[in-house]
Amino acid sequence: MSNVPGQAPSPAGLIDIHSHLDGFSDAEVGDILARASAVGVRSVVTAGTTLDASKRAVRLAETHQSLFAAVGIHPSDLTGNIDDETERALVTLATSGRVVAISEIGLDFQEHSPDRAVQYQAFRRQIGIARELGLPIVFHSREAPGDTLRVLREERGFEVGGAMHYFQEDSDIAREAIDLGFHISLARQLLLLPKLQAVAADLPMEWVVLETDAYPQPFKKQVARRTEPRHAAEVAAELARIKGMPVEQVAEQTTANALAMFGGLGPALA
Repeated sequence: MSNVPGQAPSPAGLIDIHSHLDGFSDAEVGDILARASAVGVRSVVTAGTTLDASKRAVRLAETHQSLFAAVGIHPSDLTGNIDDETERALVTLATSGRVVAISEIGLDFQEHSPDRAVQYQAFRRQIGIARELGLPIVFHSREAPGDTLRVLREERGFEVGGAMHYFQEDSDIAREAIDLGFHISLARQLLLLPKLQAVAADLPMEWVVLETDAYPQPFKKQVARRTEPRHAAEVAAELARIKGMPVEQVAEQTTANALAMFGGLGPALA
């Protein structure tokens, strides 16, 4: 697959630690991964948001060598408490050799979000799965950063660590997450938000990972305008600009961070 015009290949391998490719066809996923590889994104993690999406993520990861899976139920997709049957299904999926994290789980306190008691139950139970299996947690937090970090602390999520996905909070929240043992995951919003750029300038590089949160975007008619894992190279370039360091150094450090975060599966990702 040829490179995307105007987007230079990354000089070192990158890892997109969080995307949602389950909504694409097998052929589309192959093309997306080829475009990512063309700009130096060597591995991609696709995260489930429901049980079915998690199953699809695992199947895709078993098909594509550069793709890995994370399994979990997103707070916005909850229809009730996580019961024993659902937990068993998640555990079975998570024991696949291609699963590297429990995700996407967390809290979402928008007006239309599910009942908060249901969200807390599901979040706590899925943190328990992560601790049981020794898998990191890549977590969602919208309108609830303090509550999310509190639950992770109470449920000892720091025993497995992970990342605060699609980070857009302030420096205080970043420090709290890092102190709890979680990486800060930066996405394309870094190119758009001056406040986030200011936070990123002060982040310790050993706690930064990159993502795209890519998912099907049919409202963008031109494929070239849709966010894909290939855009992790843009995020790396912007972080290099903000930090005043070579993009090679950003790529090397963030990839090392991702491999360390994913623990024993590092050799497979490498």
